[in-house]
Amino acid sequence: SDVVPTLSHVYPNGSADVNEFQAAGGTGFVIRELLDAGFMHEDVLTVRAGGIREYTREPALAGNALTWLDASDSKDQSIVRHVSAPFSATGGLKLLQGNLGRSVIKGSAGPDARPVIEAPARVFDSQEGLHAAFNAGELDKDVICVVRWQGPQANGMPELHKLTPPLAVLQGKGYRVALVTDGRMSGASGRVPAAIHVSPEAAAGGPLAKVRDGDVIRLDALTGDLQVLLDEAEWAARQLDVMPPTLRQANGIGMGRELFAGMRRHALAAEQGALSWM
Repeated sequence: SDVVPTLSHVYPNGSADVNEFQAAGGTGFVIRELLDAGFMHEDVLTVRAGGIREYTREPALAGNALTWLDASDSKDQSIVRHVSAPFSATGGLKLLQGNLGRSVIKGSAGPDARPVIEAPARVFDSQEGLHAAFNAGELDKDVICVVRWQGPQANGMPELHKLTPPLAVLQGKGYRVALVTDGRMSGASGRVPAAIHVSPEAAAGGPLAKVRDGDVIRLDALTGDLQVLLDEAEWAARQLDVMPPTLRQANGIGMGRELFAGMRRHALAAEQGALSWM
């Protein structure tokens, strides 16, 4: 991501949707640009014979016959661009690391977003807890919301996209807000700074289990820092919280989820693919 340029301007980092993207040149154009510039390996195996270069050709009908045509040039420079004139010289992903672990953040598209957020933490054990606090007006301030117990071992790493709207409202009010979580979010997320996939996760003894309400966290998408601003000795001596028994029961009991207890127990970290083995 530090060397591959941004060639498309599609939601959430632009206003175009996927249909407009395809009409402007689409995947075929982008792949051809990346291949020709040396940013992609051409000799990779895919489900289609001929390597990745075959994906620069698109199907079309000539009468009743199927033909394959080379991808067109960009038909709209506001949506897709050449490598020689990209929207940005770098991609949208950044590795974050520090005393909270390792995480990834996607460059935000929102005009109100800030690349550096330093604010007190508010810790939640569930998505529902954050929504309840928002509805009660408890988050109308600068805040970094830490939502833990959302990783592969804890509860299978569910989608957290519904956290974006309330945080975006707070951001729109002028507050400095961000999300830090061992869970995942949709690719459509991006308006609010979010350090996701934090590894190791809280359920595996990760540092998120040490965070307390009021701890000042620094999230710096420019330098790649993700830190709790505490004395090193104090942070090292702090005990890990454990997942509340009610939450552990809710995550693992009912609707046949008991069958997958072994898979959750052996799930790898998000940065290792969140794979399960028995």
